[in-house]
Amino acid sequence: MEDKMIRVAITHGDTNGIGYEVILKTFATPTILELCTPIVYGSPKLVAYHRKALNLETSFNIIERAEDACDGKLNILACFDDEVKVELGQPSEEAGKAALMALDRAMTDYRSGLYDVLVTAPINKATIQGEGFHFPGHTEYIETCVGEGNKALMILMNEDLRVALVTTHLPIRNVAEAITQEAIVEKASIFNLSLKRDFRISSPRIAVLSLNPHAGDNGLLGNEEKDIIIPAIEELEKKGIQAFGPFPADGFFGTAAYSHFDGVLAMYHDQGLAPFKTIALDNGVNFTAGLPIVRTSPDHGTAYDIAGQGKADENSFRQAIYTAIDVFRNRQFYDEPMQNPLPKLYHEKRDDSEKVRFAIPKAKGKTEDKQQAINE
Repeated sequence: MEDKMIRVAITHGDTNGIGYEVILKTFATPTILELCTPIVYGSPKLVAYHRKALNLETSFNIIERAEDACDGKLNILACFDDEVKVELGQPSEEAGKAALMALDRAMTDYRSGLYDVLVTAPINKATIQGEGFHFPGHTEYIETCVGEGNKALMILMNEDLRVALVTTHLPIRNVAEAITQEAIVEKASIFNLSLKRDFRISSPRIAVLSLNPHAGDNGLLGNEEKDIIIPAIEELEKKGIQAFGPFPADGFFGTAAYSHFDGVLAMYHDQGLAPFKTIALDNGVNFTAGLPIVRTSPDHGTAYDIAGQGKADENSFRQAIYTAIDVFRNRQFYDEPMQNPLPKLYHEKRDDSEKVRFAIPKAKGKTEDKQQAINE
């Protein structure tokens, strides 16, 4: 496995939120620069503005191309020359456009192989909408741009808990119809492979949550469990995937039953994320599994209410960087043996040039032993 400095692309997110604050605070500690080479897709003017407003002293290096990034420095890649008005704590169309320009440039550079992993600062899902962006969030946009036909899976995680979602950004009234046996099997299969490849868990155990209260109470509170979720679990078992459930979400999280599993598959957004964010506090990470690109983000939003006040905690953003680096290395470890498989030791055709011969001596009979003794 090649030992090199991992290039971490970082998109600046909504410029009126806490994105630049958590970026600057994270790289104020020089030791993190020993682990990776950061490339922030944004604007040197905006970085300077936020640094001054927050009275921070983080130094940075301005570049025009990702190829010019320097190891040991926080590199700021100028994605646009336009002046962007900063209105800290306020959503604006300008901030949304600036966020999209950084994302677009990052996607282009990924296709060119100019960095290894991507960490995205929070965006405002409303202000970023427009020409070139008609998606519920980062996950769907990145899947379309660089997914290469693969399906993304949102995983919220920290050291103790990994929660994946069958459905993501859907209105509650549309969730039930989106829960199908096929969708559960597809998401659980992606989750299972990710736990093996991205987290080096050899035999993952996945807990599957129910959709209805009390897991439907045998049909009294809904039939999705017996008609959809249980058949999906049985299909997963036939595929060799260890899936268990369905578990009612309240009791499952209330008793910390998640500690007995490597991952939890929730049916919808708030079912999984509300308990996760309560448990994970400030160290949660949003990881996009299932795609060729390694992408993470902090598990918080733009935090307009504290933007520009110096109150933002950078720990979740720092953990997002660490997670991206770990996943990148884990994939290398997992994939490397697959790239150069051992040659076959035996071929059906009698070709002495290819067949590996094993020198196993044949047992000698008594007659042969006697004859050998005579000859000697």
